[in-house]
Amino acid sequence: MRARLAASIVFATLSLAGCAREPRAAFPTTSSGLSLDRVVLYRNGIGYFERRGKLDGNVLGIKVRKDQINDMLKSLTIVERTTGRALSVSMPLDPQSWATAALSTLQPGSGSLAGVLDSLRGVNVRLATTQGEVVGRVVMVEESNEEPDPGVERPGAHHPPAPLGRDHKITLIQDQVLKIVRLSKVRNVTLEDGDLAMQLHRRLDATAGEGMFQQVEVSIRLTEDVSSHDLVVSYVVEAPMWKPSYRVVLPEKGKGEALLQAWAVVDNVSGEDWNGVSMSLTAGEPLAFRYDLHTPRRVEREDVSGRVHSRRASVAMGESSFDAAPEAPPPAPPPPGAAPPMAASAYDDGGVYDQRAESMASGAPAMRSRPRSKPMAKKAGRGFGAGETERLAEAEGASGAAPAPEPSFTFENLRQSTAARTKAASASGLTRFELSNRVTVPDGTSTMVAIINDAVQGEETFLFKPGGAGQGYEVNPYRVVRFKNSTPFVLEPGPIAIFSGGSFVGEGISETVGAATSVTVPFAVEPGIMVNRESSSIPEEMKLVKIVRGVLHVERFSRLKTTWKVTAQTMKDGFTVLVRHPRLGAGYQLKDRPEGTEDLPDAFLVPVKVAQGSLSASVELVEQQPTRTTIHILDSSVPTLFERMLATGTLAADERAKLQPVVDLRREIGKVDTEISGYRRQQSELDQRGDKTRQNLLALEKDKSPEAAAMRKDLQARLDDWTKEGDRLGREIVRLDGKRTQLVVKLDDLLQSLTIADR
Repeated sequence: MRARLAASIVFATLSLAGCAREPRAAFPTTSSGLSLDRVVLYRNGIGYFERRGKLDGNVLGIKVRKDQINDMLKSLTIVERTTGRALSVSMPLDPQSWATAALSTLQPGSGSLAGVLDSLRGVNVRLATTQGEVVGRVVMVEESNEEPDPGVERPGAHHPPAPLGRDHKITLIQDQVLKIVRLSKVRNVTLEDGDLAMQLHRRLDATAGEGMFQQVEVSIRLTEDVSSHDLVVSYVVEAPMWKPSYRVVLPEKGKGEALLQAWAVVDNVSGEDWNGVSMSLTAGEPLAFRYDLHTPRRVEREDVSGRVHSRRASVAMGESSFDAAPEAPPPAPPPPGAAPPMAASAYDDGGVYDQRAESMASGAPAMRSRPRSKPMAKKAGRGFGAGETERLAEAEGASGAAPAPEPSFTFENLRQSTAARTKAASASGLTRFELSNRVTVPDGTSTMVAIINDAVQGEETFLFKPGGAGQGYEVNPYRVVRFKNSTPFVLEPGPIAIFSGGSFVGEGISETVGAATSVTVPFAVEPGIMVNRESSSIPEEMKLVKIVRGVLHVERFSRLKTTWKVTAQTMKDGFTVLVRHPRLGAGYQLKDRPEGTEDLPDAFLVPVKVAQGSLSASVELVEQQPTRTTIHILDSSVPTLFERMLATGTLAADERAKLQPVVDLRREIGKVDTEISGYRRQQSELDQRGDKTRQNLLALEKDKSPEAAAMRKDLQARLDDWTKEGDRLGREIVRLDGKRTQLVVKLDDLLQSLTIADR
């Protein structure tokens, strides 16, 4: 009883000690005596950090979290700004056993005791079981079948059978004896290897967030033995990607000058405050990956000592294989009326663009709140027809309703409410937003910073995609805003809020938009317009491309015709629907391109224009896929191809003179082929009649009546006439075959020196 009571007290004490433990604060990603000066955030989950300051002595210590040390080692750069001398870096190494496979099963949310024991094969353990203590090295752990336990009395008449369940068998070896123990009988496991037990504790610390996320001291030893150093230290570690958010204010008349605004949402989870740092946001697709540079690795190598001692290398003169790099051209002047460009730091590429806007104090601009107001009727062409808008206005006037208030969110109000001052910089295909003012982002917070506030050319129109605008809107197009990104920045994918008529009208999202490129962003559904499609195939067509030494090269066209019809309910002011027509395949092209058609990677963007005063319009598209092949001069389609080539009028006079005899000769051969074909058809008919007559004669041979004799005589006379006619047709076919052979030989002679290409 005392032993049990003592054990209970011990366990209670341990439990209370665990509950009394105070939670620790999260370790920063990095920390040192140098202040953080610059942050560059990327869209691929990494961040570039730059620290500056003076150091007393020759050793700089930087603490790095274990989960960040490999990223830092890949990119660590130290510059002594006064001397520029080389530096050396030293740091503690993790034991190689830290990443052993025996501890790999201890992942959060996975694993089992059987799996842990099986991964510890070869380790000495002591198992305390219900039947005693067992000591040995782990050989294996395997799942056991549902079989009776040999240590339990077998059930008899007075003993009901014990329930059998799933279990595991642990096999241990001690000296020369294999011992098997059921896992269900094990009460505790003691690891005889103290080092392995320590590693197990370390792995559990990492799983609990107290090992891998602790900091490692990195010591940077400077080569210059001076009392102080002026240092710049930079490195790249994992960081949350920055997230863009956009706003587009549509032109008042549906087309013209639109307002493009953009913000960046920046998250600081580094464990330290970013106080007054210079910030840049990079757009593009740089590659980043994980690579373990911290864990030592050994490679088996061949011993070549004997061979090396008998060899002597010759001295070779070094040489340069590259010319000196050309000097970078001076930066282009800013756009007319722009603010003077900022002085480029030692780390930018000479920005060439400075937005015209007010200076930003720090963080996100203040947003003015807007009181809720009565929804405004949209103007004609933007959700309601002209007649419907007039009826709404008349109804409001008749009821004595007050006029609608002036909109709070006008083009100019929204433009002045945002202060964005950034300049564009380019490096190896990446575009950077260089923020002009320093930014403060406390640890554990997110901040919105304005990056674009500029006018662009845009318009509001409609876009139809196959399948429509969603469930229930299969035949309806989207309302879209089209604008050209005239800024020097790349617009990364992000939400785009659309404003028109002083209020929010929808939102959309777009793929990456490069500088000086156009984009189409759907933001609402237009149920007042329907788009229908009809498709039909067109018979294959051939075109003669060229003749080279008797070989005819032709193009075959597989064609499909599609008709898109746009119908509106009330819109009579005229509008355009952009139809996204998917390509049939990679080789298909439009036979006749409607005016204004644009090429997309997998489709054509075709405008269907509905004239003013009309409610419908249609456009017909013919897609064709040309395939090149060769045909013989005697192919039946050749005369038609010759006639089309002569009718185009693109042949020169000398080429036409050379081709005309070939065409005439081919026509003559065609006439002969027609005659031969007619004679063969007549000959075939006579043969069929003769075969039928011979069958009738055989049937009448047994009939000896006078009537049968007269019939046999008549049938025999017909058979003789048909035979004579067949012989005549045969002789005529032979004569025409001879004539055709002569014409073909003559044609071949003409073709040997003939080379013509259709233009």
